[in-house]
Amino acid sequence: MIYLELFWCFFQIGLFSIGGGYAAMPLIRHQVVEVHDWLTMAEFADIITISQMTPGPISINSATFVGINIAGIPGALVATFGCVLPSCLIVLALAFAYYRFRGFRMVRNVLLQLRAAVVSMIAFAGLAIVFLAFWHKETAPSFADFPHTDWVAVFIFGAALVVLRRWRKVDPIHVMLGTGVLGIVLYLLPFWAK
Repeated sequence: MIYLELFWCFFQIGLFSIGGGYAAMPLIRHQVVEVHDWLTMAEFADIITISQMTPGPISINSATFVGINIAGIPGALVATFGCVLPSCLIVLALAFAYYRFRGFRMVRNVLLQLRAAVVSMIAFAGLAIVFLAFWHKETAPSFADFPHTDWVAVFIFGAALVVLRRWRKVDPIHVMLGTGVLGIVLYLLPFWAK
């Protein structure tokens, strides 16, 4: 039964995550944290972080990690297959339709409108991760939450943002590795001082 639930959960995610992995994050969070209660929000954030560091699409990596966490290797295979199958079917159908109707104005207008929806889904996912990283909560912070801000996370985020914006040719992988090392040093510094 758990395999069917994993398949159906990630089939839905694969079916409705238009726009790629970042657009899929709110859907993955809704399914695995809220609907099925397979992970806590902190575990979800860890899985998203690991999914971004490993090669491959975020949604497929997330499906694999959640599947292995819930039902071992067979669960990982079922969840990954459930996530990939809708994309394969949709791409085949869209390729056929696009080559047949690509000259129609309505088709071009629909594609333009989908861009706006994808941008909003990516922004929502990014804000949810920022709230979790800075204030350890899933929703927007209130004024009472600002004294509890994780200033180390804010500093690391700001440093990475400055490096990526100022030196555009810097490899993002190097920035990720650098912020990981910086995080280890800054979070363990109080421990070393004891």
